Amino acid sequence: MLKGISPVLSPDLLKALAEMGHSDRLVIADGNFPAESIGKNSIVIRADGHGVPEILDAVLALLPLDSYVETPVSLMAVMEGDTCGTPTIWDTYKDIICKHEPEHNGIQMVERFAFYEQAKDAYLIIATGETAIYANIMLQKGVVV
Repeated sequence: MLKGISPVLSPDLLKALAEMGHSDRLVIADGNFPAESIGKNSIVIRADGHGVPEILDAVLALLPLDSYVETPVSLMAVMEGDTCGTPTIWDTYKDIICKHEPEHNGIQMVERFAFYEQAKDAYLIIATGETAIYANIMLQKGVVV
């Protein structure tokens, strides 16, 4: 354990976050996300005992968002015709992002299959045990100044 670093961030996860460079992407995935098949060319780290919000909060305490793009945060959009409504977990994400990166609160919605395609290029996929649907979030890393 390290002082000031969330215990939800495993040593392997900390290493992967430290290895990421400017513009690298990471996905914090819900429990239904096909992390292993989408992440064949990525580092996939399991965090099954945790939900996306607690991982997002811990990650954003360490990782800056990319200030060179309009929307460094992407959410998987609800599929047309799906009757689940707008996921309430997205409001939690907005609060966490505002807490850590108030100047980077723009979020883009990405159609489900386009999200999967973008995720194939992610440096890192964190597979959580999150049970909320459409709870996947993609972040683009910025620079530490």
